Amino acid sequence: MRRLNFFFILALFSLTATHLSAQAPKEPVDYVNPYIGNISHMLVPTYPTVHLPNSMLRVYPERENFTGNVLSGLPLIVTSHRGSSAFNLSPFQGNTGDIKSVIPLGYDNEVIKPYFYSVDLDDQDIHVTYAPSHQSGIYDITFNQSGQPVYLVLNTRNGELVNDGSSVSGYQQLDNNTKVYIYFETDVKPEAIGTHQGEQIAAQEKKTAGENAYFLLKFPDNTQQVKARYGVSFISTEQARKNLQREITRYDVDAVATHGRDVWNKTLQKIQVSGADEDAKTVFYTSLYRTYERMICISEDGQYFSAYDGKVHSDQGNPFYTDDWIWDTYRATHPLRILIEPEMENHMINSYIIMTRQMPRAWMPNFPEVTGDSRRMNSNHAVAMVADAYSKGLEGFDLAEAYQVSKAAITEKTLAPWSSKPAGVLDQFYKEHGYFPSLAPGEEETVPEVHSWERRQPIAVTLGTVYDEWCLSILANALGKKDEAAYFADRSLNYRKVLHPETKFFHPKDTFGVFMPDLDYRFPPGIGGRDAYDENTGYVYRFDVPHNVGDLVQLIGGKQAFVDALEDMYSTPLGKGRPDFYHIYADHTGNVGQFSMGNEPAMHVPYLYNYAGEPWRSQKRIRNLLNQWFRNDLMGIPGDEDGGGLTSFVVFSQLGFYPITPGLPMYVIGSPSFETATLDLGNGKTFRVTCENYSPENKYIQSAKLNGADWDKSWFSHEELMKGGELQLVMGKHPNKTWATGDHAIPPSFEMGKTKP
Repeated sequence: MRRLNFFFILALFSLTATHLSAQAPKEPVDYVNPYIGNISHMLVPTYPTVHLPNSMLRVYPERENFTGNVLSGLPLIVTSHRGSSAFNLSPFQGNTGDIKSVIPLGYDNEVIKPYFYSVDLDDQDIHVTYAPSHQSGIYDITFNQSGQPVYLVLNTRNGELVNDGSSVSGYQQLDNNTKVYIYFETDVKPEAIGTHQGEQIAAQEKKTAGENAYFLLKFPDNTQQVKARYGVSFISTEQARKNLQREITRYDVDAVATHGRDVWNKTLQKIQVSGADEDAKTVFYTSLYRTYERMICISEDGQYFSAYDGKVHSDQGNPFYTDDWIWDTYRATHPLRILIEPEMENHMINSYIIMTRQMPRAWMPNFPEVTGDSRRMNSNHAVAMVADAYSKGLEGFDLAEAYQVSKAAITEKTLAPWSSKPAGVLDQFYKEHGYFPSLAPGEEETVPEVHSWERRQPIAVTLGTVYDEWCLSILANALGKKDEAAYFADRSLNYRKVLHPETKFFHPKDTFGVFMPDLDYRFPPGIGGRDAYDENTGYVYRFDVPHNVGDLVQLIGGKQAFVDALEDMYSTPLGKGRPDFYHIYADHTGNVGQFSMGNEPAMHVPYLYNYAGEPWRSQKRIRNLLNQWFRNDLMGIPGDEDGGGLTSFVVFSQLGFYPITPGLPMYVIGSPSFETATLDLGNGKTFRVTCENYSPENKYIQSAKLNGADWDKSWFSHEELMKGGELQLVMGKHPNKTWATGDHAIPPSFEMGKTKP
């Protein structure tokens, strides 16, 4: 009996070992879950985007969100973040008379990876697989209804299509005289291609144009499978054909998907993490994948179309990028790229500068898109992108030109939100008095620079612009422009002019210098609080001085008063029922009290306890926020993700540090989520964050070492990170309230080494 048990156990062990060895270890891309956040808490959900990193071609299922009952055809290219597909492909079996320009498709068994898509179109018994390249894609469509004719419907929402009997090409008109082009072909030659006329295909029609213009492609009887590949371009249909022929040479979805998987793994492996929390890894790599959705490279064989002057240009051997919402991405997305994609970040900054050269007025863009600069939101934070890159050692761009066009955007263009008009009376007032004024009680808006449907956002504009002016001072100083550097550095302290001396909140003033009366910081007036702030309430904007946090601590009353103010924000209830509150403040989501984890202006706030000598509170708050609001589920994003704007906070925070002040070359320490995290810095260098006594619930730092030396500061410099090495943290379940608490431990403000008085 004992002998039988021994051999049974030995055999069982052998089978188990064989099974385990047969299971390949998960690679970074295997952790990506594109469905995270596909059901929104309030505004726009995330979309499960299928694309290669920073590529021109992006697609996702055409539906409102994850709960959508049908797909509106199959996508071919999304030309802007959160936009609908330009062009549309609908497979169909059945009567010709039942065909529409875009066919609603019931669906099931959907699988989405960053590099692959598959779905059953169950109403029609059709199975679809898809894989993207950079400027081309391929569908493999299996038709399972026997005896039914097989069609593809190719649609342009507003444009023109032409066919030569075997392929289709054409364009869709976008905004600002921009077009996106397509070249489309199949492995099975269509029996007929033409326009749709009742029960017939008008094969003699070689061109169709207008809104929702479409061709039917009818395939021979008994066709069971059609493979369709296509190229896209912003230059021409001929360039779209070249892009396809360069990238996809065979009708092989698996080969394209395998290549895409390899590209994604190579990209995501720039940061490698380990630890017991598998969900944390999924959240991390999904967040990292989101940061690669844009900016997108639109260079095509060394040239690109620019919507900024309507011309095709040579890229001079440097990839040209666009599609960036800098109000969201300057905070952490661009700083992350400086660490792991410095060459790409250089190209992106160069692209900003080149766009400016092509514009009628040389004002640095703030929302550059495929169709031009849409001048959304407030402030001109491209200067922060430049200042941060310069302060951290990037040199692949013309600093003098970047300074000049950034300064012009801040001093020559109006500061009024969502406006591209030249500076006017409000800007002159800002220049003379140091703050952007609110309307006085009962005053009607008459200033032409204020957009017809927008508000002044006086505190958001003032705080955003004084930060931008601080960034200008960095660049001016680097260029030896000492007088301009001193001028902008001094102006960057003007946040003090709108701090209410009694409440210690930033509070709007009118042109008479009178604070807005009866202002409840929980419920600022206007949709989104825009008569005072922007998208968030006064509680979030109370802490929006990222360039001089040390001074803000003193203005609020010192370290203890500052901690109390932070705690008060997290403890103060919304004050209204959620339907009433979110009807007005729809962007102020992911709430913990008055704090909003769902919007970018709040991302730095959990780290601010470090500046008051209580880093343990930051460690607690950061981990709690990650666990509460960033989860591996369909509602695991607390607000608009903004193409890496919000998820870059997650990447940094899970690593254990954060760039609170873009423009200052340092990082504030938080609470890492992993046992080890290793950043590939290039040139054979790595930076590791390791946690002794690691456990997912051990969020508190007990002690630290940097490259083997005791470290009693709640921050470290970019220079120390880029040397390579290791930040070693001893973690525990309970806080060490004495670690990094002294004045010497507090992160720098305003400039490295000291705080501006």
